[in-house]
Formats: sequence, structure tokens, C-alpha cells
Amino acid sequence: SASYSVGIINGLSGWASSVDDSPADTISRRFRYDVALAAALKDLEEDIMEGLRETGMEDSACTLGFSVMIKECCDGMGDVSEKHGGGPAIPEKAVRFSFTVMSVSVQSEDDGQDVTIFTEPKPNSELSCKPLCLMFVDESDHEMLTAVLGPIVAERNAMKESRLILSMGGMPRSFRFHFRGTGYDEKMVREMEGLEASGSTYICTLCDSSRAEAAQNMVLHSVTRCHEENLERYEIWRTNPYSESADELRDRVKGVSAKPFMETQPTLDALHCDIGNATEFYKIFQDEIGEVYKKVNPSREERRSWRAALDKQLRKKMKLKPVMRMNGNYARRLMTMEAMDVVCELVPSEERREALRELMRLYLQMKPVWRATCPAKECPDQLCRYSFNSQRFADLLSSTFKYRYNGKITNYLHKTLAHVPEIIERDGSIGAWASEGNE
Repeated sequence: SASYSVGIINGLSGWASSVDDSPADTISRRFRYDVALAAALKDLEEDIMEGLRETGMEDSACTLGFSVMIKECCDGMGDVSEKHGGGPAIPEKAVRFSFTVMSVSVQSEDDGQDVTIFTEPKPNSELSCKPLCLMFVDESDHEMLTAVLGPIVAERNAMKESRLILSMGGMPRSFRFHFRGTGYDEKMVREMEGLEASGSTYICTLCDSSRAEAAQNMVLHSVTRCHEENLERYEIWRTNPYSESADELRDRVKGVSAKPFMETQPTLDALHCDIGNATEFYKIFQDEIGEVYKKVNPSREERRSWRAALDKQLRKKMKLKPVMRMNGNYARRLMTMEAMDVVCELVPSEERREALRELMRLYLQMKPVWRATCPAKECPDQLCRYSFNSQRFADLLSSTFKYRYNGKITNYLHKTLAHVPEIIERDGSIGAWASEGNE
């Protein structure tokens, strides 16, 4: 905003050691976190003052006790190579770290209750999502990522404990910030929290369940992991205080094997949940076209022909072009009753068609709950029925589709079935905290 000069600084400023494998001044650019937050709040000044007026608190009394809820997102941007440039030698991948001001609340003078005076109406819009840091780093390169994000983590930790005093409506007011890293896909969460990669037997970033346990009991798990616990477990992994074997130690720390360096909120990213589940349905469709439930180990050629048939059908009837990697738009179009009916034309047995339709019906009942910005308002009925629907869905997977879910389940299906109600009870929403704005 015009009133604040937000200088773009070298992204590594604040980092002591030298990063010598690429020229440091070229790999990253960022805003200072506190300056960026101040600028974002100044941009919202009118909305905040209006909120104070509406709640009858605009008079001078309100200078202390403002709380700001910040959503943080971080995602790899894939290949951004120069096609024929003579620039410096830098990685051809980029990572973007950004934040969104989700809400501002203030303590009321009378009863000390928090009163919300501003809520971001479009939390997943690219307009509300402010870039903080852009870096030429491959998100898989753990050392570089930690080096570049290190200063951000340090500034963020400093701000957790302190207050920002900022003039609003002509008076200095004191803000404190609450940071919640929710806009991360599973790969990034695992990277930041020191967990093993997504293919690990410890399939969940929210609970300690193993893949086999999650397939056995699909619905009843609670959220137990957190940043502090991951740090403690890393210490156990590092020191092995009970002199256990590698396997025993790994089971004790439940797959924490690197030092967690950034706190993320244990939640589920709505966009990647959509994509992960659509990928799985796409595979189920192929299996059903080929009647895998009757066969043992079909050949690669057979599988290829089923996929070709599915792609051709979806292209002809739904105008859905095959994609190399599942994306949000394809997922949205694939996960509809319309697409389901089109796929069912290729499924030989009526009984299996009915099972598939039921699976999709249940899924479409569950999906709005973790997609909605405010499920209690937007889809209260589906929210109430969620646990019932997820139980039915799980029963279907473990009976009719047992050939696919015997002792295994995908990471996002587990989260969708087991953790959604608890997260919504805790946070009020999953959809609002998604990574979509950053994407």
C-alpha cells in the first residue's frame, strides 16, 4: 500500500551461513514478514474500522487486544526454467511462500470475549493471498529449502511473542498474530515436519496410524500429531535412548526421521484431497471396467487397454481430455454423477454399476463438508451425516472393493474418512484454509 514502503529484500537476509552452491543474491526474494503483515493490515484498514463501527466499538477504548489470524501457504511451482537464457546457474524449480489475513478479532471491554470484526470473504482467492517469498529452490532439496525459509521461521517466531503497534483510524492499535500453516500439500507438510515421504507405511500427517491399520479400521482415528511432538520424536530418533534396533526405533517415533523446522497446522488440504481422491476413483474406474474383482494380476497390456477405454469414453461423452497428472479442474469434473453414469456404460455387471454409483453418491455427500468455507452454514445436513456417510463409504470399500483395499488405503482417503469431523469441530472449516489461493 502507498503508505508503507515494503522493500523487497534478498531472501537470505537474516541467515548466517553462506549457501555456496548457487549465487545467493539470485535465488530468493522476499518481503520482511512484519513489514508485509503491516502493509496487509493497512490495506484492510477500512474493513477493520467498519467492523469496529458495526460492533459498536469504534470509540477510543479499542486500542489493545487485536488478534490477527494468518493462513500460511507454501508450494513448489514446478519447472520454471529459462528456455534459452544466459542467466546464472540456478535450480529450475521455484517455491512460493505466501500468507492470507483470515480474520481480525478484538477483545470486548465488557466481558473480555473475542469479537470478530473482519473475516476474509474469499479466503481462497489469489487476491487475498499475499506473496511473502519467491525462491528458485527445488522443494525436494531439503537443505536449500530450510536455508531460504530459515529467516522467515525466525521472524515468525519473534512475532508470535510480540505485538505490532499500527495506526488504524488515526489511533495506534496493538495487534498480535496467530500463524497457521495450512496451505501445504502432503509432500510439503512431510518435508517441513520431518516425516518420511508419502509412500511411507506411516500414512498420515495427523495420526500415528500405519497403512495396514488404516485399511483395517478406516474411520476411527483421532488427530494426535503436532509440531512439538515431532520435535521430541526427532530427538528420540537422533539419540536412540533405549538402544533399540532400527525397526523398533522407527516404530517408536512413527516415521519422524528428520528435524521438523517449520510448524504446520495438522489439517487436510481441501484441494489436494480432491485431487488425491479423484486419482483413486480414476483407478477404481479402470479396475471396474476390467472386472479386476474376478481376476488375479491382470497384465500391463490389459490395464493399458482399460485406461484407454476410460479416457476415450470420458473424452467422447464428457469432453474431458486425458491429463498427465490429475489437476483440480479434472478432479471436479470427474467426481460427478454425470461422469459416473458415463463410466458405468463401460462396466459390464449391473451389480457393480450400482456399487460404483453408491460410492460416488456417498462421496458427493461428504465432499461439500471439507470444501465449504463455513460448513455449519453452507451444508449443515451433510455435516451432521458425515460420520454416518464415511462409515458407509468405508464399509463399501472393505467389502465390494476389497480387492483394492485389502491391507492398504491411500493417504487422502484415510484422512477424508477418519479426520474430517474432528478438524471441522476444531477449526470450523477445512475449505477456507486450503492452499488454493497460493496455487
